[in-house]
Amino acid sequence: MTSAAQPGPKLAAWCGWVVAGGLALTPIIGWLAPLAFAPLLTLMGLLTLPALRIEEEDRPVGIAVVTLVLWAAGSSAWSPFTAKDLGESTAAKLIAETVLFFAAICAARAASARSRAVALRILAWGVALLGVVMLIEGLTGASLYRAVREAINDPIRPDLGVKNAAQGLFVLAMLAPAAALAAVRVARAPWLIAIMALGLVVPSVTLGYDAPLIALTACVLAGLAAAAWPRWAPRGLAALAAAFFLTAPAIVWLVRRSGWYTVLEGDVPVSWAQRMGYWRHAADWITDHPLRGWGLDASRMFNPGIKLHPHDAALQIWLELGLIGAMAAAVFWAALLAGMSRKVRDPALAVSVATGMAYLTFSAFSFGVWQEWWLALGALAALSCAALQRQPALTKGAANVAPRPSTAAVFSE
Repeated sequence: MTSAAQPGPKLAAWCGWVVAGGLALTPIIGWLAPLAFAPLLTLMGLLTLPALRIEEEDRPVGIAVVTLVLWAAGSSAWSPFTAKDLGESTAAKLIAETVLFFAAICAARAASARSRAVALRILAWGVALLGVVMLIEGLTGASLYRAVREAINDPIRPDLGVKNAAQGLFVLAMLAPAAALAAVRVARAPWLIAIMALGLVVPSVTLGYDAPLIALTACVLAGLAAAAWPRWAPRGLAALAAAFFLTAPAIVWLVRRSGWYTVLEGDVPVSWAQRMGYWRHAADWITDHPLRGWGLDASRMFNPGIKLHPHDAALQIWLELGLIGAMAAAVFWAALLAGMSRKVRDPALAVSVATGMAYLTFSAFSFGVWQEWWLALGALAALSCAALQRQPALTKGAANVAPRPSTAAVFSE
């Protein structure tokens, strides 16, 4: 970004405090109401819209996002799902989210060093606080969450209380990489990382949620690889991500033809068997319209074969947007991850790679592509990584140096 494009000091300070405010609300939202991430990021984007800047490094990812969103919106014309009103229109939401969520990410990049440092301290301590809450929930069967529901005269069944409280594990897993580096680099409290780890691992085991553990494993491995091989690891992961989106239906077809699919479906736990059933049906219906897809939100119309979405981002995009959508998604992830490649090691970029892989892992098993709160959480993780990329490491007895200009690989969707 050129000096002429730099935001003024007032806008920079404003952006930092908006980001800090959003991160301050993150623990309570992540614990009690994850769906509120969508309005939170929307508000943050609206408040910082003047900071929106498209930089040179943003263009490959931006072109892929715009292509995907426009194709998705256009596919509504032949989708069997019809929105009842504008508020139910996924196409309209995607267009607005693309602008506003990216504006929030730009705010983290444009923030002044002082306000951004405050925001990163809030991130570190806030995510650690969420870890403490999740640890208590994991050891007590979500007693805190159920107590809150009873206090507001809205009691909930214990099993549903566990299910709702466990959503905080996904939030914790997505934000922990950036929060961990912020704890070391800015908050100077590396012991917070242990709290985050315990708050993620223990409840995942006690409450029976394996997806956060899978994402944590992928996240750690990807981050370590990017730290050890900063040039080649991001490129290798970019190729892997692109292959995932381009070959997902073929993988299902090949495994089914080998006979292993049915065997696995009968041996895995019920939750995974349900996922495999959705994947099987999705792969079958993809063959009907492999090029253009069935249209945006068509997954909602395939019940009982598929409930709401296939629980796999690649298969959902193939099913709804066809090969064209899958290619756009593949380009997005390839450009995003490959853009993090550097000749020298950079902990902030390694954390960004780890965060991206965590999001991709969850998308492969758990959430629908277009869920507003999930996209918003991705944007929140992205702006956290963006803030770290712009915030230099502090050294004892030394003043801050100017932040480096490179901002490629800001993680968003």
